[in-house]
Amino acid sequence: MTESGRAWRLVLLLLAVVCGLCDMGAEIVEASDDLLVADFEGETYGEWQVTGEAFGSGPARGALPGQMSVDGFAGVGLVNSFVGGDDATGTLTSPVFRIERGYLSFLIGGGRSDQLALQLLVDVRVVRSATGSNDVPGGSEQLVAESFDLTELSGRMAVVRVLDGAKGSWGHINVDQIVQTDVRPRGYVMNVERSLRAKTRYLQLPVRNGAAKRVVTLLVDGEPVVQNEIELADGAVDWWAPLDISGWRDREVTLRVDRLHEDSAALQNVGESDELRDAAELYGEPLRGQFHFSPRRGWNNDPNGCVYYNGEYHLFFQHNPYGWSWGNMHWGHAVSRDLVHWEELGDVLQPDELGPMFSGSAVVDWNNTSGFGADGRPPLVLIYTAAGSPTVQCLAYSTDGRKFVKYAGNPVLGEVTGGNRDPKVFWHADTRQWVMVLYVEQRGRHTVHFFVSPNLRDWKLASVTEGDAVGGRYLFECPDFFELSVDGAAARRKWVLLAANGEYGVGGFDGVGFQPEQQRLAGQRGRGFYAAQSFSDVPDGRRILIGWWQTETRGMPFNQSMTIPLELGLRETTEGVRLTFAPVRELSALRRGVQSLGELELRPGQRNPLEGMESELADVELEFEPGTAGAVVLTVRGVVVEYDVRKQELVVAGHRVAAPLQSGRQHLRVLCDRTGVEVFASGGLCYVPMPLNVDSQNRRLYLEARGGTAVVHSVEVHALRSAWSRGGER
Repeated sequence: MTESGRAWRLVLLLLAVVCGLCDMGAEIVEASDDLLVADFEGETYGEWQVTGEAFGSGPARGALPGQMSVDGFAGVGLVNSFVGGDDATGTLTSPVFRIERGYLSFLIGGGRSDQLALQLLVDVRVVRSATGSNDVPGGSEQLVAESFDLTELSGRMAVVRVLDGAKGSWGHINVDQIVQTDVRPRGYVMNVERSLRAKTRYLQLPVRNGAAKRVVTLLVDGEPVVQNEIELADGAVDWWAPLDISGWRDREVTLRVDRLHEDSAALQNVGESDELRDAAELYGEPLRGQFHFSPRRGWNNDPNGCVYYNGEYHLFFQHNPYGWSWGNMHWGHAVSRDLVHWEELGDVLQPDELGPMFSGSAVVDWNNTSGFGADGRPPLVLIYTAAGSPTVQCLAYSTDGRKFVKYAGNPVLGEVTGGNRDPKVFWHADTRQWVMVLYVEQRGRHTVHFFVSPNLRDWKLASVTEGDAVGGRYLFECPDFFELSVDGAAARRKWVLLAANGEYGVGGFDGVGFQPEQQRLAGQRGRGFYAAQSFSDVPDGRRILIGWWQTETRGMPFNQSMTIPLELGLRETTEGVRLTFAPVRELSALRRGVQSLGELELRPGQRNPLEGMESELADVELEFEPGTAGAVVLTVRGVVVEYDVRKQELVVAGHRVAAPLQSGRQHLRVLCDRTGVEVFASGGLCYVPMPLNVDSQNRRLYLEARGGTAVVHSVEVHALRSAWSRGGER
């Protein structure tokens, strides 16, 4: 008997005593013990029969290579048909068993398809079937509880079969803990709705990280407006996700959920308000970066549409407003007048019938070639990927930088292959046309396609640049393309083609195609840096880059952030022309004081010269000559930044990269936030972003030499204010 069965039996016995039922001879019926069909805890499938390759030789122990994290299964093992990837197929069939209980309960996840199923067969006929929940990019590998009602099949002989006949995205299924039981599992109610009159700005949706994702549709006056997959909290709430309904004030809005447990309180718990819930804690949360942009709520990844327009820097970004992890891709939107203090305005692009809103760029159409301008105001035009089926390129526009309209003629560029995305668009003055740089996976290779247009609406292919074969990283995703002067010489300019991982090529561009002179060059040298994009239309001509900084913030109602804005340059070196990186000068506005040291000799074992120089948010600059030292080590709040003199390498939190001396000296700059450090060395040739959650109790700085004496020419320690209006040190 199960523990729950014993508990209920005790309750019934107590009731019987109290009510005198025992004296009346009443019969107490107790539920039969559960019957385990399979828990998949062994090394093999035992007597289960396997066909094909999808299921391997035995149960998986969680996620398989190349798969997202899998959770929600029981014990240590489960059925996982991702063996070899999504294209493997096969079946897994149980021995014959007798149906002896009223229900068959199980855990299931993975893809949603009629070719992906846990099936119950009686007399070689499928009588019950269930599938996973994912059929679009993103999603979750969470297994959830499901069941079959077996009442009418009592006494029949049956088998369970797990089927994987699907290929491509989400072409796999996860199954665990198959049990016959007389305890009715919690049931589901389908298409549950709650309607109300829109009187406030937000609906506050209860989120439970790791809960089963539910399809939540917002309807206005009965018509669907937007649909998202949300980890709704049936009970306890981790955080509240705001859904902005201010555009439909005084109209009837309805939330429809595809399925909920019959005892779920999710819809009843949806709140109404004009302010964000828990707004008092906003930007002061323990893991909130204090001078790195992060969204108020939810997940962010790639920066999108970086542009200067109407006196503001506009930062759009991949945003999941309704989850702590990737999914529901919107374009979030924030603005700043100084690249330091950001105001988040809300999402401007929501998923639609063409798919979720993937990455792209933004331009100011100064000459109104698109026709989207009005009253002499040039339009701000967003160019983005709609990642449905097919995957296409689209436009949206605004004449005030706040309200955006999707172009009625979308898409403006049809699918090249299923792997086309992330358009980077710019105006090429020499040929007086728009150029789109588009990532395309084609014939097993990463490629960048160059398209041209006179008006942003009509595009034709101009050329193709090839990168690595799929599996390599050069020219994979999120291209950026821009021109820079070499060593500041206006007469000598080069074009830079940048990929998502920071690798780049340098060469020429004639308005048609890229002529690379050097390729596969290392850009950023750290970790957790991806999909960086540069701002267009910056008035002073600087090329400013910002990247996705993969700062995990478990326990917070937000996740991930952006790097600091970086000013790019090109420098001639002995190895050729190379990119340089530097923090934008505007960050100095956060400095609230400086402690400095003049020239000194740094000997092994001597007292720490930075004793007492402590700060939570710090900007540290150090210039030294190595002398006889084997290493010079700067420790900032427990993060070790070591310069290995013999190898001329920088080691940041154990991560080692090349950082050559410049005229016999090394200049280090370390910016430390709650979410990690960004380190600059070798005159900007070496940039090391390093996301990590810094010890909140350690604010100490330490400087030492090892193996000999170094000459320190200068040290400056700047304590920094928070860039947010509240929270952090000021």
